[in-house]
Amino acid sequence: MTSCKKTLFILTLFVFSLVAGCVTPPPKDYTKFREIDPKAILVVPVVNRSVDVNAPDYFLTTISRPVAERGYYVFPVNLVKRMLEDDGLADADMVHSSNPVRLAELFGADAVLYISIEHWDAQYMVLSTQVTVEFKYTLKCGKTGETIWESSESMVYVPPSSGGVGGLLVMAITAAIAKAAPNYIPLSQQANAIGVTKPHSGLPAGPYLDTHGKDKDTF
Repeated sequence: MTSCKKTLFILTLFVFSLVAGCVTPPPKDYTKFREIDPKAILVVPVVNRSVDVNAPDYFLTTISRPVAERGYYVFPVNLVKRMLEDDGLADADMVHSSNPVRLAELFGADAVLYISIEHWDAQYMVLSTQVTVEFKYTLKCGKTGETIWESSESMVYVPPSSGGVGGLLVMAITAAIAKAAPNYIPLSQQANAIGVTKPHSGLPAGPYLDTHGKDKDTF
């Protein structure tokens, strides 16, 4: 292959990769969700697939507000966790594998929200620390147990870099601090907020919002 043809080939691959990266995924089908039209959502303890054992407890402090702000009643997550423990469901995996209809009946919920923490970690790279959170959401009908909404969201934070020798020292110190005490809470808040409000993939406006039933163009 000549040099010109090789260059053209590489440029063509680059253009195709850009086009593929810009393709917008098809919007979700909200037919079942709108048929059920949930008002009260039960958020059960999350399944933790990360290496941080404290991730579930920290996460629970960030999920209720964005769901409530979408116009739904959210049962107090810590109270739910305690009641499930008293009912013999102390393990999150056990809760996720139990009957969603039974869970909904225990609290009088219209739907049950299951969440798994896929990533909640800080990767140390000497001069930077990449902090990552990733969650998967599944909402099931409280009467039939069928899935009426699914989504996933992730956030990545890398501290900004500085130039020069002094900058390298600052970067190394910043990275070490981020590794020792990564601040996951703001990332979790952002990921949850985006996950439940993003057009064509988040939760449609709930019954406690004026836009309830009027946002079919975006959800």
